Amino acid sequence: MCYESGVYAVCYTYRKADKEGDMATKLMEYFNKMPRLGCLSTASKEGKVNVAYFGSPRMIDEKTIVMGLGKNRTFNYLQENPYAVFMIMEPGKVPTEWKGVRIYVKMTECATSGDKYEAFKTQVAKVAGEAASKLIHAAVTFEVYEIKPLADFGQGWEKSIGS
Repeated sequence: MCYESGVYAVCYTYRKADKEGDMATKLMEYFNKMPRLGCLSTASKEGKVNVAYFGSPRMIDEKTIVMGLGKNRTFNYLQENPYAVFMIMEPGKVPTEWKGVRIYVKMTECATSGDKYEAFKTQVAKVAGEAASKLIHAAVTFEVYEIKPLADFGQGWEKSIGS
């Protein structure tokens, strides 16, 4: 199954007998669906915090998230401290009906030049236009190391994204 949204076309197959694989597929579908509200929280080496809205991050497999960044506070803080949290959420009628996850990540790659960076900018230009491509200062890759529900009552993240 392929989804083309934003910068990447995300393709994968269902592994029907593998519950973990099914959950990975559900997480990727949830993370990549549009529209959605998504924020990335970062902190400097001194512990100063930042949160910013991003629509462009894409989960390309169950352990990898990619995105483009401008030269901004988020970029600067990630240079000092590679750990961050993506929070994806969907409002419900009442707070107990909200869906969402918190995905804890570590930046593993940050390209500001070279083939990978240029390929990323080329793809952004195709999808979002040349003006958007010119705003990209870095192509960033994150490794997912923990997933929590939006509101953690011990139910596990799987129940917090619905069916």
